[in-house]
Amino acid sequence: MTIDRRHWPNDAKIAILVTVMFESWSEGKAPPYSPMTTALKPGTVDRLGISWSEYGGKTGIWRFMKILDEMEIKATVCISGKSVELYPEAVRELYKKGHELAGHSYTQDLILPYLTPEEERGVIRRCREIIERAVGFKPVGWFSPVAAPTEHTAEFLVEEGFLWHGDTNDTDLPYPLKTAKGTIVAIPHSDFTDNRVLRGSPRDFYQVYKDTFDFLYRTETKGMINLTVHAHFGGRPLMSAMLAEILRYMKGFPGVWFARHDEIARWVLAGQ
Repeated sequence: MTIDRRHWPNDAKIAILVTVMFESWSEGKAPPYSPMTTALKPGTVDRLGISWSEYGGKTGIWRFMKILDEMEIKATVCISGKSVELYPEAVRELYKKGHELAGHSYTQDLILPYLTPEEERGVIRRCREIIERAVGFKPVGWFSPVAAPTEHTAEFLVEEGFLWHGDTNDTDLPYPLKTAKGTIVAIPHSDFTDNRVLRGSPRDFYQVYKDTFDFLYRTETKGMINLTVHAHFGGRPLMSAMLAEILRYMKGFPGVWFARHDEIARWVLAGQ
């Protein structure tokens, strides 16, 4: 049987990828951004920033699971290895509910271009092993901290058995990326994640995705939106309200495929 690559499976007009970033930072480190407007002096431990980041594992990820359950949507969760270690109950529950778990470095301040090739390979392998030990299933996807890969990342991922990575932004749709070690699927990252509205209106998040959805649904035969939220910010009520509203809006249309990244990757690979 020939697969029609002009359309998504079942002739869907648009694919919606709900991507959750479930992140942790090194001991004593906080995210480099927050809603707070006054930065502390360099070298000062930002205890409020650390507390803000910990919301994701303690509270935000559970609210996301509730929303996704209500919408009957399976997401891809890009998770720090440290988050797996700190919040094992949440990780097991995500896997039990059918969400995809993907590697996202060990901590978010462990950025790949700052590492030697040997260190980078070790981080990728360590994260794969941490997730596999936690749920008994080997992850097949990867997203680098701050979307910053190196010239080696794709090959290292292929060597470790990964099927996709989300460190590209050069096209609207996923595609097979050939490396010296084999092929991996490149899945474009979001242009507008939830933290873009940190000091603005959460309503902007809803409006951007509604306008994008309406445009693609009206004008393209195969569109895709990577709708990305962070557990430590998007999992808060002010942002979760917008996530629930935009998902409910998109669910109201026929021909919408809510897909996990691994489902997208396997579909791309099947068409080679």
